[in-house]
Amino acid sequence: MGVARVFVVVLVLLCIFLREGRAATFTFVNRCTGTVWPGIQSNAGSSRLDPTGFVLPPGTSRAVPVPSGWSGRVWARTGCAQDGAGKMVCATGDCGSGSLECNGQNAATPATLAEFTLAGGNGDDFYDVSLVDGYNLPILIEPAGGATGATTCAAAGCTADLNARCPAELRTEGGAGCRSACDAFGKPEYCCSGAYANPNTCRPTAYSQVFKSACPKSYSYAYDDPTSTFTCAGGRDYTVTFCPVATPSVKSSGGPGATTAPPTTGGLTPTLPGAGTGATPQMPRPAGGQQGGADGQGVMLGDNSWIASLATGDASSAPPPTRVALALRSSLLAPFLLLGLLL
Repeated sequence: MGVARVFVVVLVLLCIFLREGRAATFTFVNRCTGTVWPGIQSNAGSSRLDPTGFVLPPGTSRAVPVPSGWSGRVWARTGCAQDGAGKMVCATGDCGSGSLECNGQNAATPATLAEFTLAGGNGDDFYDVSLVDGYNLPILIEPAGGATGATTCAAAGCTADLNARCPAELRTEGGAGCRSACDAFGKPEYCCSGAYANPNTCRPTAYSQVFKSACPKSYSYAYDDPTSTFTCAGGRDYTVTFCPVATPSVKSSGGPGATTAPPTTGGLTPTLPGAGTGATPQMPRPAGGQQGGADGQGVMLGDNSWIASLATGDASSAPPPTRVALALRSSLLAPFLLLGLLL
């Protein structure tokens, strides 16, 4: 009889652990005219995804499993090739690893970032597309299941070609990227640092408003308004599309590790304003350096919960306790529960 009770308790705890730790799926789609090399960086406290970088030829897609509770960022590298020493270098978004895998390293600016916190506050998912570190390609995030509100399970991102309308003083050589004002000038009022490290003193600038007018559903500076943060009930899958409408030319190259995308757009049809074909940029020399992170700690929601989106450029912000962590704690308590039942 005691053995049966033990078996039931173990089975229940196992079911709870598996349910709470279920994975989501990110499907990366490349609709650019050339190859991109997506990079993935996990936030502090989140597990490393596999892979952390891969090649994605035009017209292909690739699915990557993501555990519940994961927090981090993804982006597209462009113009990647081997240098004279055999290391991989990229014209934009280079993570500095020298290889296909980014291995925990961040994107060099400028780079458009897709940011996620899965199963964050109240078990909800939070996601956004950030231009805080500048822009290199249009990115669209679409949750499975469709929108239920303006910022609830709706498409988020930037479908405009910002390279075509980038101010001259922010444009990278060759026009393949548009730097942020923080990256270009390093002043506290642009970086939301120092005396400007709070939403009351750090306000939109003429430069951030250029980004915001073209991409109203993307973060344009560290303390952008709440309409830039999107949320869904946890447990959904997400599609991240590079060049959903505008298709800037990037250096074409084939490679393994990708599958052919569906011929029709289907659920990938973007719903954001500001899309345009723009001009076809040329690739610059490999970018270098990192944008200095803002001193802010993220974005506080109306219920006083913190989202671990990396809109401030702080990739080290730890996410809130996740369902995976809670499930793990429950599994660690299992021996004590079993002992109590047997006594």
